[in-house]
Amino acid sequence: MDAYMNKWWWKILAVLLLVYTIIAGLLFDVPRIQILNETIRNLYFHVCMWFAMMILFTISVVHAVKYLRTNNLKSDILSRHYAVVGIVFGLLGYATGTMWASYTWVDPNNPAAASFGAIAREPKLIGAAIALLIYFAYLVLRDSIQDIDKKARISSVYNIFAFAFLFPSIWIIPRLLPSLHPGGDGNPALNPQDIDDRMRLIFYPAVIGWTLLGVWIATLKVRLSILKEKNLLSK
Repeated sequence: MDAYMNKWWWKILAVLLLVYTIIAGLLFDVPRIQILNETIRNLYFHVCMWFAMMILFTISVVHAVKYLRTNNLKSDILSRHYAVVGIVFGLLGYATGTMWASYTWVDPNNPAAASFGAIAREPKLIGAAIALLIYFAYLVLRDSIQDIDKKARISSVYNIFAFAFLFPSIWIIPRLLPSLHPGGDGNPALNPQDIDDRMRLIFYPAVIGWTLLGVWIATLKVRLSILKEKNLLSK
């Protein structure tokens, strides 16, 4: 029983944190902020999924560097699947962010098309889209190479490049340009002026919960890949 709990405790924690996030995020009281109003609850999903994405991409690039140092194919498998799950969380974060913007950035005094044009030119959205496209190219590159060792080496190098571009495209370049996105002068949701203590009681557990879910999914995908490539890994 103790061995079982030692193996599963973080998965149980992930479920509990996400259940808490969903229930508390939808039902608990939130501050009444002009324009945002009830949409501020999306902070527990949109922003927290972006945080999870960054952590998953970080784990991916660490394993990419590890592969280049050791030539262990297991590190390449780990790097690939953490990148894939990171992309999924990035898409979810992008989708929830776009939905949020459609409620808070639309100008009621202008036609919808005019507001859409302003949102489409938002530097934060463009930078995030470019970052995700670079990671999509990582998957395309992997699938285009047949030789396993060559695929792993080139993919690991590209992963480092993609990760290095991630921070400028999401955090640095958008802050140099006029933006509708909050948190331009700091880190959104981490600035004491962004959210109050009531929301932090949900925000930080949500970050941990979404991240643990991503790790859980990635580990399942890794185990399936290792089972398929067990003969290669044993050489």
